[in-house]
Amino acid sequence: MLVSTTPEVQGKKIAKYLGIVSGESIMGADFIKDFMASIKDVIGGRAELYEEELRKAKKTALNEMMKEAKKLGANAIVGVSLDYETISSGSKSMLMVCVSGTAVVLESSEY
Repeated sequence: MLVSTTPEVQGKKIAKYLGIVSGESIMGADFIKDFMASIKDVIGGRAELYEEELRKAKKTALNEMMKEAKKLGANAIVGVSLDYETISSGSKSMLMVCVSGTAVVLESSEY
């Protein structure tokens, strides 16, 4: 399935708009990862474990959105928007990724 942040696909005509689809993913980042990330922030460098959790959350949210679009009969999603947030309470934090877009049917079904 083609997923694009643009409102249309160059060279392809949108035959049908099926509606807004979305996907959400909230993943916990445990205390050790948070602690290691805070050390990296203090001494510099990248917080690779935290980055990996964020990539997993994004992939999960995108997959959920694509499942929803497929159920509607879409072969593409256009106008995709990604939103990243952290939710924290005391020493615990969560990563949240929300994605949304418009499920469409492109004239060519090669996607």
